[in-house]
Amino acid sequence: MAVRQRAVTTLPKLIQSLRKERPKPIYNNHALPSLRRAFSLYDQINLIDKVPDDQLLFQQYHDDGFTVNGVRYEGSLLCVGNLLMSWSPKKFSEITPDSLSMFQIMRPIPEILILGCGRDIQPVDPELRHFIRSTGMKLEAVDSRNAASTYNILNEEGRIVAAALIPYGVST
Repeated sequence: MAVRQRAVTTLPKLIQSLRKERPKPIYNNHALPSLRRAFSLYDQINLIDKVPDDQLLFQQYHDDGFTVNGVRYEGSLLCVGNLLMSWSPKKFSEITPDSLSMFQIMRPIPEILILGCGRDIQPVDPELRHFIRSTGMKLEAVDSRNAASTYNILNEEGRIVAAALIPYGVST
């Protein structure tokens, strides 16, 4: 009975201490959300125990680029499967069918293109949307932080996915 009473009085304090807000970092390097999922208060299971050496993993986003597999890259990036390339558009308005023309000849074609718009989600030009659809890909346009996280998850699942990412610090 005493053990139960102690648990009843301690549990609210434990929950309250877990809910306290963590201090925000003061630097511009932002780690991407963890791929860990909590299944109970005491156990956590890591969905990716060990990332294969040849698999791309976005680890951080910066105002001017990204950290991928421990290497920091500045500027925009284009990723297809586990291939990483520097990409010429510096801002969202510079993304055109020409900047994505490699998808006309690439095989196998990725099932989805995740477009990282920078800091804010941008409306995709109808001509660009039509071009992407004509290649056979689906399009998801989100901010670059969420684009990198989504790419990590879909790539880890073994899906054929592409990401075109503008640095997070770029806004309209």
